[in-house]
Amino acid sequence: MTRTAVIAGVGPGLGASIARKFVAEGCAVGLFARSAAFIEELADELNENGEALAVQTDITDAEQVAAGFAEVREAFGAVDVLVNHASGGAWKGLLDLSDEEFEQALAVGPQGSFHCSQEAVSDMLDNDGGTVIFTGATSSVRGNESALAFSAGKFAVRGMAESMARDLGPQGIHVAHVIIDGGIRPPDRDIENPDDYLDPDAIATNYWQLVEQDESAWTLEFDLRPHTETF
Repeated sequence: MTRTAVIAGVGPGLGASIARKFVAEGCAVGLFARSAAFIEELADELNENGEALAVQTDITDAEQVAAGFAEVREAFGAVDVLVNHASGGAWKGLLDLSDEEFEQALAVGPQGSFHCSQEAVSDMLDNDGGTVIFTGATSSVRGNESALAFSAGKFAVRGMAESMARDLGPQGIHVAHVIIDGGIRPPDRDIENPDDYLDPDAIATNYWQLVEQDESAWTLEFDLRPHTETF
């Protein structure tokens, strides 16, 4: 079965790996990012053997998100997979953080995910269900030093995922929250100890396995460490 997926927040690291994996598995993929340059280049690459569409979208803006989903639907049909991958946050503590920096972290992470989820879930409820995946982090279960805004955003995203799972699981929509605990190997860069980093392609394979799982009323959480453990 051909699926239509939207990946919100695509950059040259894990977002690109997820896009490549999904296209390799036969998905038509909409690539959302605030900047067009990278996703247009990635879409050209993916279109050599599959279907991908670059959609420059600021997910903090509900109207832009609605327009982006309309483009994807026109090209590929209704959306049945969504990856909420975007996040943001200044790496500062309480007294160094400005209102604007705090608000931006919440706008990109939880609010952006809210906008994208409303659009995608509307399609899923009208059709045969689907999958929503949230990219989490260690900061979604314990706050990190000098990362107040990022931690607040990730805690909020985890709460959204758990609430959506309970609401939508009985309606045939599988909601998953992935906790990535560790650094992801950076692309196109020589690093001294590669085993200390998570492989973005391996994480992307885990994301695809979540898409293929049966729908669940509960959030399925993966705790991904350099030596991968799951629970």
